[in-house]
Amino acid sequence: MNSRERILTSIAHKEPDRIPIDLGSTPSSGISAIAYNNVKQYLGIEDPATKVYDVVQQLAEPSDEILHRFGVDAIDIGRAFTTDASEWYDIQLADGSRAQYPSWFHPTKHDDGSWTAVNKNGLAIARMPEGATFFDQTHFPYLDGYPANYSKLSDAMDTVLWSALVHSPWDRAGEPDFWENLRAKALHLRETTDKALVMVAGCNLFEWGTFLRRMDNFLMDIYLEPEQVERLLDALLEVHLDTLAKVCDAVGDIADVIRFGDDLGMDSGPFMAPDIYRKLFYPRHKQLCDYVHTHSNMHTFLHSCGSISAVMPHLIDAGFEIINPVQTNVQHMDPRDLKREFGKDVTFWGGGADTRNVLNRGTVEQVRSHVREQTEILATGGGFVFNTIHNIMPDVPPENVVAMFDMIKGMHRE
Repeated sequence: MNSRERILTSIAHKEPDRIPIDLGSTPSSGISAIAYNNVKQYLGIEDPATKVYDVVQQLAEPSDEILHRFGVDAIDIGRAFTTDASEWYDIQLADGSRAQYPSWFHPTKHDDGSWTAVNKNGLAIARMPEGATFFDQTHFPYLDGYPANYSKLSDAMDTVLWSALVHSPWDRAGEPDFWENLRAKALHLRETTDKALVMVAGCNLFEWGTFLRRMDNFLMDIYLEPEQVERLLDALLEVHLDTLAKVCDAVGDIADVIRFGDDLGMDSGPFMAPDIYRKLFYPRHKQLCDYVHTHSNMHTFLHSCGSISAVMPHLIDAGFEIINPVQTNVQHMDPRDLKREFGKDVTFWGGGADTRNVLNRGTVEQVRSHVREQTEILATGGGFVFNTIHNIMPDVPPENVVAMFDMIKGMHRE
């Protein structure tokens, strides 16, 4: 099998010739630029320069050499953009190592060592403290309440860091020929690589409520002002369906997977009772999934952190075929239980290594043992793509990253 066939076979809940692997096909399955530099140094790889393609999370775009070294089977269509050296400039990361930012991103450094980022209108929207490794949101456009109407919703969204400082290809979305270029570049990837192509689309609902209103306010609104929440969700849905129509038209017959995001879980369980999810969010998630399944060949992928087993039946019913990052290091997310209860209905894209407790703190042997155990549970019968539980963070030793991927390669040979 080639990489694309391997991924699609697993999504079809059949065992491929080997376990499919992801690193960096989405901004929730990647690696921090600092960790990436450490891995490159450990492996003796000097070029090319580390590109920080997701500036909010400070994530590196894996090079072709790294993709080959680790046997990665899926790539982000966004990597086909911003490929010229002139579109990047050199910077220094928090640990002193070197990397590059896209030319449109120029945060301001302050005397206290912190950094501030602004949107296209010069509004300060994000901050990274000295020594930190990602930007935090600082501007919440609906902090003081909901608007009377949503005629300017897109303007409000553009003041949020996740939209204003967005990763490729969406940093080009304002260009007049963006959709034509997206299709052309996706076709080129399809013709020049056998890897599965992932289109990152976002289309968050719950999370956009927290981005606009701030987390504490929106969580209270769900229970105290559900009518206002539904008004906002309907306005967001209209924006998202318009985006999906363009995405499906541009790459719906080219991309293999479309990635949505909506962090619904905490360490202890979902942010809301399952019946509240079913009432407020499920119908709208279903509309998004139905649109994709009706108008494209893409498989639907949902990134949701936290303990979400209580709402998993509803997510499956809504039409999500793939779940990431499969956070098995929180309550009610034991991999055996997840595989037994949901393994025939959903593909687990993640859960292969605990980035909170094992990958960053364990010995090489502990990492190997852990990766083997997690993978043997989740990969049986297909429905699994190996990936860590969310991004590989700066504190992960490079030898553990290499041991993790080499462990999977060793399992492939058996």
